[in-house]
Amino acid sequence: MTSVAEARALMLGAIETVGSEVVPLAQARGRMLAAPVIAKRAQPPFAASAMDGYALRAAETPRQLRIVGESAAGHAYAHSLRAGEAIRISTGAPMPEGADAVLVQEDAEVEGDVLRAVAVDSGRHVRAPGIDFQKGAEVLGRGRRIDPIALALAAASGASVLEVRRRPRVAVLCAGDEIVPPGGAPRDDQIFESCSYAIAALAEAWGATVTRCDPLPDDPARIEHVAARALDDSDLVVFIGAASVGPHDHARPAFAKLGANILVSKVDMRPGKPTWFATTPRGPVLGLPGNPASAIVAAVLFLRPLLARMEGGEGGVAIMHARLAAPLPPNGPRESYLRAFVEADVHGQARVRAADAQDSSLLRVFAASNALIVRPANAPAAAANEAAPCIRVF
Repeated sequence: MTSVAEARALMLGAIETVGSEVVPLAQARGRMLAAPVIAKRAQPPFAASAMDGYALRAAETPRQLRIVGESAAGHAYAHSLRAGEAIRISTGAPMPEGADAVLVQEDAEVEGDVLRAVAVDSGRHVRAPGIDFQKGAEVLGRGRRIDPIALALAAASGASVLEVRRRPRVAVLCAGDEIVPPGGAPRDDQIFESCSYAIAALAEAWGATVTRCDPLPDDPARIEHVAARALDDSDLVVFIGAASVGPHDHARPAFAKLGANILVSKVDMRPGKPTWFATTPRGPVLGLPGNPASAIVAAVLFLRPLLARMEGGEGGVAIMHARLAAPLPPNGPRESYLRAFVEADVHGQARVRAADAQDSSLLRVFAASNALIVRPANAPAAAANEAAPCIRVF
């Protein structure tokens, strides 16, 4: 069996970055930058007031000054400030030529057009031109995920469109004579299929464009036919189920006829041991177990990094640490991932509690979880309050 780390490295090594496309700024949230964002002008492009008040010459304070005009946001004072003069100014408005300080409104005494100015230091409440960024500066680098703040920064730099990675196209297939679509009429020996809905939704949340099909029968010819079309129309096929030891492994023989080269046949982990990965002349395939918890754990450990790599990222798995809310028993010979719930305690420290039931078929347990506790192979018992490595799922 292949270790989790080695399996992920083998998979990432076989994945190619998708191409790029230019999209309007309003459609770029959540996308990965394929090219840096360069500022079209400085921000602010002029010296600006940081407060409401009066723009003046600091060297002329304290004294009485004559108010000769106003500078408002979007409406600059059109003249230079001369000796003995001041102007009203709003936050964010351009400073007039000749002024180097702002007396805040609260400290001002005004009678008519006369300002009694107290002493003000030069530069007080003035934002220098380009204090945020200069013209030509790289404000966002290639590989940056566009979150709402990055979106605002791109807009402030003058960008109306962004070059981003194309969303990876993922086809989610599943197979098994024991599963029927939700809403169908299962026999007594069948269950409703659920894995494909979770995996498709996770892939979409991780940036992919997803197509999903209803369950295929355990028919290698049918699987081969559908898989061939999926490989032609996607960047990655995720195949759920139909992979077991013995005569009921229908997936891998079907992909073998499509030229599959198996790089990972199973992974030394619990749950998720049947996870496999192959390359084909048409594209890569990630095989996931049919049990829901196993499939979701494997998706977190492998599908999410694969999608990140496709968008030009590193493809790592983010590990956090949280204090155990309860002790854990010793772990067995396989690296284990315990469904758990992590939250901040009253002191703001992350604490995590493993679910009592860890059977890989239990979706209700996963629905009440938001993280995985990572337990190395043969790890000794862990005491309550001990720090444990965790992976956030949601």
